Amino acid sequence: MTENELSDTTPNEPELRRGRGKSQASKRRRRQLTAGICLGACLVVAGAAALWLGAKASTIKTELEASTQLVPKLKEDILQNRPADATASADELRRHTAAARDAASDPLWSLASATPWLGANFSATAEIARSADDVASLGVTPLVKVYDSLKWDKLMPSAGGTDLEPIRKAAPAVSSAAQAVRASAQRLNGIDAGGLLPQIAGPLIQARQQLGSVVDELDTASDAAGLAPGLLGSDKPRHYLLLVQNNAEARATGGIPGALVVLTADKGKISLSAETSATELGRFTPPVSVDEEQQRIYTDRMGTFMQDVNFTPDFPTAATTALKMWEQKKSEQLDGAISIDPVALGYILDATGPVSLQDPQMLALTGGKLPNQLSGKNVVKTLLSDVYAQIKDPKAQDAYFAVVAKEIFGALSSGKGDAKSLLAGVGKGVEEHRVLLWSADTTEQSVLAKYTLSGSISGPSVPAAQFGAYFNDGTGAKMDYYVKRTVRLVEQCTAADGYATVKVRITSTNTAPADAATSLPAYVTGGGAYGVPPGTAQSNVIAYGPSQSLVETATQDGKTVPFGAQRHDDRPVGTLSVRLAPGQSSTVEFTFGKIVQHSQPEVVVTPTIQPIDKVVLTTESETCGALG
Repeated sequence: MTENELSDTTPNEPELRRGRGKSQASKRRRRQLTAGICLGACLVVAGAAALWLGAKASTIKTELEASTQLVPKLKEDILQNRPADATASADELRRHTAAARDAASDPLWSLASATPWLGANFSATAEIARSADDVASLGVTPLVKVYDSLKWDKLMPSAGGTDLEPIRKAAPAVSSAAQAVRASAQRLNGIDAGGLLPQIAGPLIQARQQLGSVVDELDTASDAAGLAPGLLGSDKPRHYLLLVQNNAEARATGGIPGALVVLTADKGKISLSAETSATELGRFTPPVSVDEEQQRIYTDRMGTFMQDVNFTPDFPTAATTALKMWEQKKSEQLDGAISIDPVALGYILDATGPVSLQDPQMLALTGGKLPNQLSGKNVVKTLLSDVYAQIKDPKAQDAYFAVVAKEIFGALSSGKGDAKSLLAGVGKGVEEHRVLLWSADTTEQSVLAKYTLSGSISGPSVPAAQFGAYFNDGTGAKMDYYVKRTVRLVEQCTAADGYATVKVRITSTNTAPADAATSLPAYVTGGGAYGVPPGTAQSNVIAYGPSQSLVETATQDGKTVPFGAQRHDDRPVGTLSVRLAPGQSSTVEFTFGKIVQHSQPEVVVTPTIQPIDKVVLTTESETCGALG
């Protein structure tokens, strides 16, 4: 074939390039089309995923809100003793939380949880849903089942005792519920809320707060279920020294423990015996040993007279000292001590209804001048005021106290009243520090020490920023019935060194009549026997600060005054004496500095005849300008 013939049949170079260009363009168009289809498919998938995740998020939100709205109804069903309704509410709650958990367990939700940045939000939401369901299924549902199985009327004290076995059987379920909820709370606390969207961080913080409260309540229920049978004598009779405190003569924990009774709990049946008085026990020589730290603050009178064992606000110290005294004088070892005051007795009477005094000797002693029937409305005035006008002998007064306590506890042990009212009354007494308990069993006491009921001034029951305002009578009589007090914390600006300063402001007023020296019995005024003019009320005021802080200054009515400064279990203690004539008021301020705790301060006060909410006033904050 000639060169010309070849040239006719073979494409020249430009034509080849054009052919290849068309082919490449076609490929590009195909690739672009494929990419477009893939992108479109991805957008469709992403949109579908977003819609799917949005639907799941809506389900989680709706179900959790529905479960939250059920909680008040569930609480009300339990409080109103409606076990069937409580079970129905718990079942409905469980359905809502299970639906939220299922939505958060979706594979696509789990995949989204692994993505950068937004993934933490999906993960946190899933954890909230899981925790809510764990609380409902492992916490609430078992507890409601236990509640439904308990026969509440039979748990009330009665003449035949109390069936404590249901409580004992319920204890493991309550303990398991507490552990499950605590585990959920720990998981939520482990999530870093700092990097989450506000829509997620807000519910997470709220869930933490709610779970924290539930954990505390379940721990308390678990401890109560574990302790109650033993304390009430399920295995063997328990014998406690019952100290009936008289608020008319103040002591740091309430009042002078003039009347003493042995309370026996045997399989839930309560009885009182061996009524006596602190006066009859007499003086202890040598004094019962008290740790040196407290002896420096309160003197060795704490170990010398039963009337003074509670100069200290630390009830475990007062209780152990009282039991040592009892053992010395009575040759009897007891299992613990209980303290109660007339105000708390009134709370019990509100639940049981009035009691009638049947003791012939007491009826003859009062000569009809004191009420034969005592109720929550008249018991405080009768025991703390009227009795002194009608019964002159101090031993007889203490005997009257003991008889009244015996009648009230008799009504309690007979099953009068209803469980709800009784528990509310006793609970109120515990909350106001009017009912205190100490057990000689170290295991039981280690649990009690976690709660207000123990009356401890240090340890797990005491918040980091707790202050104290306590009062001990200095008149040697019953004038504290007429002394009205208020206590307020005043926060000051944090100093440049980072430490906080707080004042404890205590105002006392003697409301006794102007002619108290002659119109009130000498036993009430003291008759000047201890150097205090009749009608005048003298008090030793004691203020405690938080651990590691310092008591720096004290003022009385605006003037700096000398004061005693000591320490008790690493807490600073300031003391001074206040003397008030009838109608006179005085304000004392203790300033505590170097406070390292940054939690909200709170104050515990000696319970008086006044309602606690009338004594403890709202915390104030002073402005920086006011400090300058």
